[in-house]
Amino acid sequence: MTKKIITITGAAGNIAYSLIFRILSGQIFSKDTKIQLNLLDISESAKILKGVKYEIEDCAFDSLDSIITTDSMEVAFGDSDYILLVGAKPRSKGMQRSDLLLDNANIFKNQGIAINQHCKDTTKIIVVGNPANTNALIVSRHTPKLPSENITSLMRLDQNRAKSIFASKLNVPVPLVSRLVVWGNHSSTQFPDINNVQVDGLNNLDNKYDDSWVINDFIPRVQNRGAEIIDYRGKSSAASAASAVYDHLNCIVNGSEDWESMGILSTNSYEIASEIFYSFPLSVNTENHKIIEDLDISDISHNYLKATERELLHERDIIKDLL
Repeated sequence: MTKKIITITGAAGNIAYSLIFRILSGQIFSKDTKIQLNLLDISESAKILKGVKYEIEDCAFDSLDSIITTDSMEVAFGDSDYILLVGAKPRSKGMQRSDLLLDNANIFKNQGIAINQHCKDTTKIIVVGNPANTNALIVSRHTPKLPSENITSLMRLDQNRAKSIFASKLNVPVPLVSRLVVWGNHSSTQFPDINNVQVDGLNNLDNKYDDSWVINDFIPRVQNRGAEIIDYRGKSSAASAASAVYDHLNCIVNGSEDWESMGILSTNSYEIASEIFYSFPLSVNTENHKIIEDLDISDISHNYLKATERELLHERDIIKDLL
């Protein structure tokens, strides 16, 4: 038997609540692997965490080794194999994006420092809390013991949304859609890219949609899907975000046969700044991830790529004193 330690921050929140049960009931790890869950949240959430712990225990998961609930970063991050940074301060009414950036920057700076002090040099980090790409940059600057490729930010939610919307347009099952990726930031500037998309391994799709639908319907719908859900549900995405974190973690552990979207820090052939976490089309295996280089980028696509890059550079400049 082997054991993996998974740390989840913001563990008393809605995303973590869905994520925990998905991981323990899923198939990311082999059957002889047991999972130790380190659940971290602020001390005011201790009562909620105890209830979550009891619920996990009541599921009697075969995959579960043990559960630690704590408000101590030292305890939570120590010897962890995977750290899922889910917790972040949400944007409240009247708050400017720059205020949110600065508030969360301090949270993620402190977490990065603690991770660097207590984690292993093989630990993998997935940054989920928004603004995820810029928070990942902060974490990376304060975890010098970790290779930068060990840190990724969540863009799988955007990719899943884009695949679902595209599959609905073509009236095909989502699993048949491949090579659909999302570039840039997890924000309304992101670029969902179907220029290389395939359905059931085929790319002869010209008669299925037109450029007008892509520009006026598809791209804006994906870019604003989170806001659309809030309008209907009155709350931000939780279950779908948790599902995306599960998918992202599964890719890191087991690799993927499809192109994947993750925020990474990397030099590239697309003239995108190397000092920001930016989502590229990636090939992912069990050892590493690599940018799919030298794709044909049209002028229209290039404009989208640079627009989301400018936003990420602006976010970096807002929090530059904390880097």
